Amino acid sequence: MTEKGTILDELSFENNNQGLTILIEKLQNLGQAEAVLESTGNFWIKTYEALEAAGIKTTLSNPLKTRAIAEARIKTDKIDARTLAHLLRADLVAASYVPDKETRARRALLRHRAGLVKNRTEIKNRIHNLLDKYDLHSDYSDIFGKHGLEWLRNLQLPPIDKTILNSDLQLLDALDQQIMSMNVEIAKIACNQEDVKLLMTMPGIDYYAAMIISSEIGDVKRFSEAEKLASWAGLTPSTRQSGTRIKRGHITKQGSRTLRWILVQAAQNSHRSDQRFQHLYQRIAARRGENKAIIAVAREMLTVAYYMLTRREGYRGMNMDRYKEKLKNLERTANHGLH
Repeated sequence: MTEKGTILDELSFENNNQGLTILIEKLQNLGQAEAVLESTGNFWIKTYEALEAAGIKTTLSNPLKTRAIAEARIKTDKIDARTLAHLLRADLVAASYVPDKETRARRALLRHRAGLVKNRTEIKNRIHNLLDKYDLHSDYSDIFGKHGLEWLRNLQLPPIDKTILNSDLQLLDALDQQIMSMNVEIAKIACNQEDVKLLMTMPGIDYYAAMIISSEIGDVKRFSEAEKLASWAGLTPSTRQSGTRIKRGHITKQGSRTLRWILVQAAQNSHRSDQRFQHLYQRIAARRGENKAIIAVAREMLTVAYYMLTRREGYRGMNMDRYKEKLKNLERTANHGLH
């Protein structure tokens, strides 16, 4: 499409190397070009990276904010593509932030590790369900510790359930090894990330959580204030206004699901170990309940992280002994693969 809206060509192409080569050759034959594509799951990544590598300026459209497409009564790929092209030539595209290639790779590694942990949790839940089926209870506080696992392996069960249990225990062992391998790779990268070490000064944040926060935020300078970062993370309440009446609802949950998840996990720890977050938690919990109090702590932690990253200074209430212990654990984990 030209700058005046005249369509020069339309084509369909496969989202593979051959299809992308055809697209890029056509764009290059037309001369200087810009491209826009919609963010849809992970399907956009291959196309974006191919266009980026070819030197074609590319904008990633935020589908939630592109209302012309989201609210269309008739939706086809052809109509959506034309609409995006018109928005691009009018400079009206609601663009999504696209981090650099290195940050995208780190995100993939961290999210893969999170997926492995989720799979491990599902297997542990299956084993708990199997134990409940036979009303079996262990004397060990952690049935997935060394002695607990030995107890599980020696259980006398009907043949089929014994086979299922053995299979789950083997999967659990394999996942533990994979997660440890991911931890080593993540720790090696974290050792060279100043933002990670800065974030680790905050209570409840270890190197893994710090890596996720740093990678999900990307360039913190793209947020002019902490409130905008909290809104981007989906940790601010939804707002509806009618005349002079303003009604606030639940948090929007728009933005990075991974960032929200790790902040909530960190908040579970920090409100027990840090006076600042403990006071906030207790004040909110007394009025609105524990769940909302945890969300409030998570948002406050993100706000603190914003100022730490923009001002390049550690957490003011830092526990130095605990921080040194975190750094030693980081170094130990990073060197684990060398032994």
